[in-house]
Amino acid sequence: MTIAIIGTGNMAKGLAGVFSKAGYSVTLGSRDVAKASEAAHELGGNVSGADIASAADNVDIVVLAVPFDAAGDAIAAVGDLEGKIIIDITNPLTADYSGLTIGHSTSAGEEIQKLAPKAKVVKAFNTIFASVLQAGGKVGGNSATVFIAGDDAAATQAVEAIVAKSGFVPVQVGALSVARYLEPVAGLNIQLGYMRGLGTDIAPTWQTAAV
Repeated sequence: MTIAIIGTGNMAKGLAGVFSKAGYSVTLGSRDVAKASEAAHELGGNVSGADIASAADNVDIVVLAVPFDAAGDAIAAVGDLEGKIIIDITNPLTADYSGLTIGHSTSAGEEIQKLAPKAKVVKAFNTIFASVLQAGGKVGGNSATVFIAGDDAAATQAVEAIVAKSGFVPVQVGALSVARYLEPVAGLNIQLGYMRGLGTDIAPTWQTAAV
C-alpha cells in the first residue's frame, strides 16, 4: 500500500512519520518540491518528497493534509483521482479556530467528495493533534482513537487497516455524512486543548461497556 500526503505541515509530517514506521511507503507532495524533500529528509525512513501531481501518481491513497480552504486547489493540482481513496483530515475552521464555517447540512468531507466525485473520500484523523502523531499515536501511554466515516465499504476498511497497523484504535462511525458530527468533535478538542489550557497531548475516544 502506497500513500501520498498532500502538505508539509505538522499534521502531514506527523502522519508521514507514523505511516512510515508502520511500513508504508509515503510521498509528501507540495507545490514547493524543495520543502517536501526537506521534510522527507527530516523524517527519513520510507518517506520521499515530490510535487503534488507526482506524489499522487500511482499511489493507492491520497491524504489531504492541508487547510480545508486549500483543499480545492490541492485536488486540482493532484489531477486524476478516479478510483483512489482520499483520506480527508480537514476541519472547516474559522480563522481564529473558534467555530466551524460549515455544518449541519454538509461537512468538509462531503464538500471534498463533490470536488473529487470519482474518488472515494474517507474522513479520518481529523480529531487528532499533530503532537499525538509525533508521540506515535499515544496519549498517556494508550493508543488514540481514530474515527472513520465514508460511503464506500472497501475504502473505509482499507483506511481502518492502515489506522490499526499504524498503532491507533479505529472506530467506524458510518457514512461520510457522519463527518458533520466528527468535525465539531475536532472543534471541541481544540477548545479543550487551547482555550481551556489542557494542551495538545489529548484526543477524544469512545468507550464501550466491558463484555
